Amino acid sequence: MLNTIYRLVEPRKFETEYNDIDMKGDKVIVRPTHLSICNADQRYFQGKRDPDVLKRKLPMALIHEGIGTVVYDPEGRWAEDTAVVMVPNTPVEEDEIIAENYLRSSKFRASGFDGFMQDYVALDADRVVELPEGINKEVAAFTEFTSVCYHTINRFQKIAHKRREAIGIWGDGNLAYTVALFLKYREPQAKLYVFGKHNDKLEKFSFVDGIYHINEVPEGMTFDHAFECVGSMGSPKAINQIIDYIKPEGTIAIMGVTEELAPINTRMVLEKGLRIYGSSRSGNKDFADTLQFYLDNPDVVRYLERIVGDVIDVREIEDFTTAFEADIRKADGKTVMLWNK
Repeated sequence: MLNTIYRLVEPRKFETEYNDIDMKGDKVIVRPTHLSICNADQRYFQGKRDPDVLKRKLPMALIHEGIGTVVYDPEGRWAEDTAVVMVPNTPVEEDEIIAENYLRSSKFRASGFDGFMQDYVALDADRVVELPEGINKEVAAFTEFTSVCYHTINRFQKIAHKRREAIGIWGDGNLAYTVALFLKYREPQAKLYVFGKHNDKLEKFSFVDGIYHINEVPEGMTFDHAFECVGSMGSPKAINQIIDYIKPEGTIAIMGVTEELAPINTRMVLEKGLRIYGSSRSGNKDFADTLQFYLDNPDVVRYLERIVGDVIDVREIEDFTTAFEADIRKADGKTVMLWNK
């Protein structure tokens, strides 16, 4: 089966390449329909990764957030046209201690391994999760993103002590919004406080107990645990501000990605006996659990619809560039490409 792949060959330049998918193999063949652009994709598209990294990883098909429909399943597990979520993390081994998304041997699509910008994607059966009926497909397109939030909260619930009266979330973008929303339902007893620097973005956090500009934190503010969802150059300030206000023996989840080293106040980490852990990516079970979370809490999907930004129809290779450029200009929200070739 002839397949077309749309690879980034250099910053801001896509080209088509072709390969052959073996229909006699054991792969499930999926036709992508909805693709969501992530900040990681943008770092490649804009050439914001280290030049050595770009040289090593390009050319490469971008996008690791997406859904599609089954074209062919050799084992007959999914009927043709079944809507599914595609799992980008691809482990090649199992470990009884380390999760699949942290194994250094695992491959991850759109990170040195072709992503979902293809006419068809050949996936192992355990990299396919059926999309339940009734879930908004534009929201489902970024299930990879939301599953990372779900996964991080899973780890928080195992690591953090049980006093969870108040939780701080640093950031006012899509990541902070999703983490705060999921915590609202998964830690319903906790008061949630969001700290950001864009008042217009903070206004969308209507479901939390308090929103604060990072330069106007009330005197005496404290909380039991915190989630850092800032990333980039804002990470050091966010992490250190959390360290200042968090109570002793609290847990800090670091989720924001930065290309630079982030110096932190280790003296106060030691004095307060803090726990700091990082979370990245997710596995098959996280995807399935996130979709079940949507079914159990339909309001969550309705809240997530608020962060669907531009929805761009893509039919030709030039439309991918149009979508990426529009995503750069957007004020907020997730850009979703409808792959309608």
